[in-house]
Amino acid sequence: TLTMIRAGLEAADKRVHAYTSPHLALFHERIRLAGTLISEPDLTALLDECYAANKGETITYFEITTCAALLGMARSAADYTLLEVGLGGRLDATNVIAKPALSIITPVSIDHQQFLGETLPEIAGEKAGIIKRGVPLVVGTQSDAALEVIEAKANALGAPLIVHGQHWHVSAEYGRMIYQDERGLLDLPLPNLPGAHQLQNAGTAIAALRALGQPNEMCEQAVSTAQWPARMQRLRGGPLVEAAPQAELWLDGGHNPAAGKAIAAHLASLPKQPTYLICGMLNTKDVAGYMRPLAGVAQGLYGVSIPGEPNTLKADETAALAAEQGLQAQAAESPLEAVRHIIAQEPAARILICGSLYLAGAVLREHH
Repeated sequence: TLTMIRAGLEAADKRVHAYTSPHLALFHERIRLAGTLISEPDLTALLDECYAANKGETITYFEITTCAALLGMARSAADYTLLEVGLGGRLDATNVIAKPALSIITPVSIDHQQFLGETLPEIAGEKAGIIKRGVPLVVGTQSDAALEVIEAKANALGAPLIVHGQHWHVSAEYGRMIYQDERGLLDLPLPNLPGAHQLQNAGTAIAALRALGQPNEMCEQAVSTAQWPARMQRLRGGPLVEAAPQAELWLDGGHNPAAGKAIAAHLASLPKQPTYLICGMLNTKDVAGYMRPLAGVAQGLYGVSIPGEPNTLKADETAALAAEQGLQAQAAESPLEAVRHIIAQEPAARILICGSLYLAGAVLREHH
């Protein structure tokens, strides 16, 4: 959603700061100043300054990096600043802007339960912590349980609501995206980013752009030009592709049950082709919930560990959990070894490397 909003604003020649997390290949991907990735020397200088100002007090990794990002943004002119919450919202380090122009809550799903709670209402309550008194709130597609919590908090703070299904609607019709709100109907191209779920993300982005007063032309640019690595990204170069020249290789960093459903729906929508998964996950994730919807769309799965991640599941652990969900699964030493096993059986297979943004980042660093 954020990358589509940024694409729309930049198409209107606006200077846009953006802060996102986590990064994939390099840390400085998290920070854009007026549209340009921050340089590593500039980032290092900002971090040094923030560490000095902190005077040895306890501070988390995300807090110090958020501080550096905000300091860099404050010193560089821009028309808009886009901040993506790191975890939850209420207690997040990004939640320090007293009067933003707009707040956005994307679909609430079960994730990070150890920090946010076990149920959708609990998690929605944490997300709703970003709502500010009198500040308009765009709300993406939600379950009834999550929406009830969000609406109650917004109403208590007098935050005007712009809710999917009430104030705006989005659908796909005849290969086009139809967006409608009280200002009228927009007939737009389908989102450039693959996956049926991107339709809802695009709708949320357009609702935000319209709330910010951006013209209709910018909405079209938002959905048609946005690029985001490791979101059903087709790999077109590097050792993995070279090892499997007839295969179709994809990369996705989604890691929760909602992501599993979205990936399964996208794979099911593609032309029929033998499909295999190469999956690495952290032991803090709902692995069963993620894999359950994928069992119906994949012929097999290869579990791999995520290099450099202390919380990674071992390859055989991932394979065992996948087998419990009905997948034909085995372990592999690396994505490259898994690719070689797959193409020995199906040279023209569709292969998706998935399960973690950290795995996606490792693939992009090492193989792409």
